[in-house]
Amino acid sequence: MSTYVSNPDEAKEYQSRYRLFYILIAFTFSIFTMRLWYLQIISGNELREFSEKNRIKQNKITAPRGLMLDRDGKVLVENLPGFEVLLTPQYIEDLQALAGTIGPILGMEPEKVVQKVQKSRKQNGPFAQIRLKENLSREEVFRLKRVRLDTPGLEIRESIVRYYPLKENGAQLYGYVGEISKRQIPIFNDLYKGFLKFDQGDIVGKSGLEETLERDIRGTDGISFIQVDAHGREAVTQTPNIYGEQIRDQVPVHGNNAVLTIDRDIQEAAYKAFNVTGVDNRGHIGGIMVMKTNGEVLAWVSAPSFDPNEFSTGISPQTWSRLINDPFKPLRNKIIQDHNPPGSTFKPLVAVAALSEKVITPSTIVAAPGVFYFGRRPYHDALKQGHGNITVYQAIEESSNVFFYKMGIALGVDKMYDYIYPMGIGQKTGIELSREVSGIMPNSAWKKATVGEEWQPGENLSTAIGQGFVTVTPISMAIAYNAIATEGKVVKPFIIRKILDQDGKVLRENFPQVVRDLQQPQPNGIKITPETFKVVKEGMRLVANGNKGTARYWKVPGVEFAGKTGTAQVMGFSADQIHASCTARPMHMRHHGWFVSYAPAENPEIVVAILAEHSCHGNTGGVPIARDIYNAYFQKYHPDIIANAIKNKGVKKKVEAATTSEGE
Repeated sequence: MSTYVSNPDEAKEYQSRYRLFYILIAFTFSIFTMRLWYLQIISGNELREFSEKNRIKQNKITAPRGLMLDRDGKVLVENLPGFEVLLTPQYIEDLQALAGTIGPILGMEPEKVVQKVQKSRKQNGPFAQIRLKENLSREEVFRLKRVRLDTPGLEIRESIVRYYPLKENGAQLYGYVGEISKRQIPIFNDLYKGFLKFDQGDIVGKSGLEETLERDIRGTDGISFIQVDAHGREAVTQTPNIYGEQIRDQVPVHGNNAVLTIDRDIQEAAYKAFNVTGVDNRGHIGGIMVMKTNGEVLAWVSAPSFDPNEFSTGISPQTWSRLINDPFKPLRNKIIQDHNPPGSTFKPLVAVAALSEKVITPSTIVAAPGVFYFGRRPYHDALKQGHGNITVYQAIEESSNVFFYKMGIALGVDKMYDYIYPMGIGQKTGIELSREVSGIMPNSAWKKATVGEEWQPGENLSTAIGQGFVTVTPISMAIAYNAIATEGKVVKPFIIRKILDQDGKVLRENFPQVVRDLQQPQPNGIKITPETFKVVKEGMRLVANGNKGTARYWKVPGVEFAGKTGTAQVMGFSADQIHASCTARPMHMRHHGWFVSYAPAENPEIVVAILAEHSCHGNTGGVPIARDIYNAYFQKYHPDIIANAIKNKGVKKKVEAATTSEGE
């Protein structure tokens, strides 16, 4: 058995290593001591504040958006109180269990809840709150409150729900609101830099006036502070105190109100008239634009439509799918976004050009048979037997195609363009809404630049009757007819009359604006005389009041209106099919019906542009609707005119009855 003997020389060999080990321990201890000193002494107050704030939750209180009111102060868009349920992913311990608990309460499949949370985590991170459902019912709020204490990350909060009392009526005009997307946040912050700040979860205008008026009607959000526990749930304690100062909630500031030019009574009358009858037992497809002659928009209907309230409360995937897959595009604003051939409503504009260029005079007689040959190609009139020898008055009244074929040949497309483009056709009106399209008023240079081909002489004929390359929007037709009604005044249409703060103070106001006066020389050298406008106006008066007028069957007591019907083909037909019954064709092959008019015929006050898609004829698809709108307008603003007309008609009948009795 060997015995271990201590060797002093060997111990000395490890002494330097021990010293290094002791130094390392001392250095480490010093580092910890210095760090503790820094945290406690240097950063103590800052870290204490951070600790306090870590148990304080800052909630944004969404400011109510401003109201939209009509010209008489009637509510068009307002706010309603409600409740919403939110989830904060960072506090969720068991997502599947949570979804299984709250899904049935909210009427949602648990898997949908899981998908929504996972999608938000991926896109926005674990700290961004998820709005699961808005506009909760009382029963839902009660049941959620019962499970809230056992469900980390769940929060029930008071909210403001945007409400549209007219529902589908005017939806494309007023627009809708929705939660801002992650992609939109930097775009909006850049667009409204210096005025508004947007964050995840904010509700913003997505379309229509809600989008246009974002800066005006969006209020200033408030802030509330609450103490929370480790799971983010509100703790029932007194409000904390930091640095001896009480944290104060910031009250939200209500957005400004917008007073529109819209007249709710006329809006409702227009919507009702457009939906009483229609194509295949559904409401009409298309749009109505009602405007005062100074440019103030009174009514705006686009159909089919949608209920913007469904967006305010969180639109379902099924509803969204139905809207975007509808072949008639209910989300599109047909008044400014859809452009179609104007058909015969284009003829009065061509008449202005023909009269101004002395191609015809008011008394010129033109032969208008049922078919006109240009080269070897036949061009047919809507009336198979034709109209005989007629003047420009009769050509407008009876809507002769052949008369205007001849005007198109005599003028050429460039001369038509010179007169019609300044009237507003082929250009944007500049109305406040976004996404307006211009339509097309072609000329030879346009075709060369766009199609890469020279203008063909035969194309003058189709252009002269509002077919071919010509496309218009209802709003551009309203502006052009308004120029005829006012004998040369091209106005800028507007909807926003003024912006008011909550005390009723006017912050901004819009006024009528004349863009061009066509009686004055234009940059292209043309000008239109009052006499020319008067001739065309008389022809348009005969459309609704003459013996052969295409709109003569519908009257407003005591009021004469003037206008032009139009039938725009959606596709070409062979010679043997061109006079076939339109209503017997499949819906997608039926012509569009137009009626653009103004009233009274002598001293116009309002203009009405109606596009009834696939209604086959303007006289049946558009005129009855215009009649109802004029009736509503004059009943409201000039009730004495209609009352006296009805009274006088009754007296006349009594006199006729008495005369007949005496004769017998």
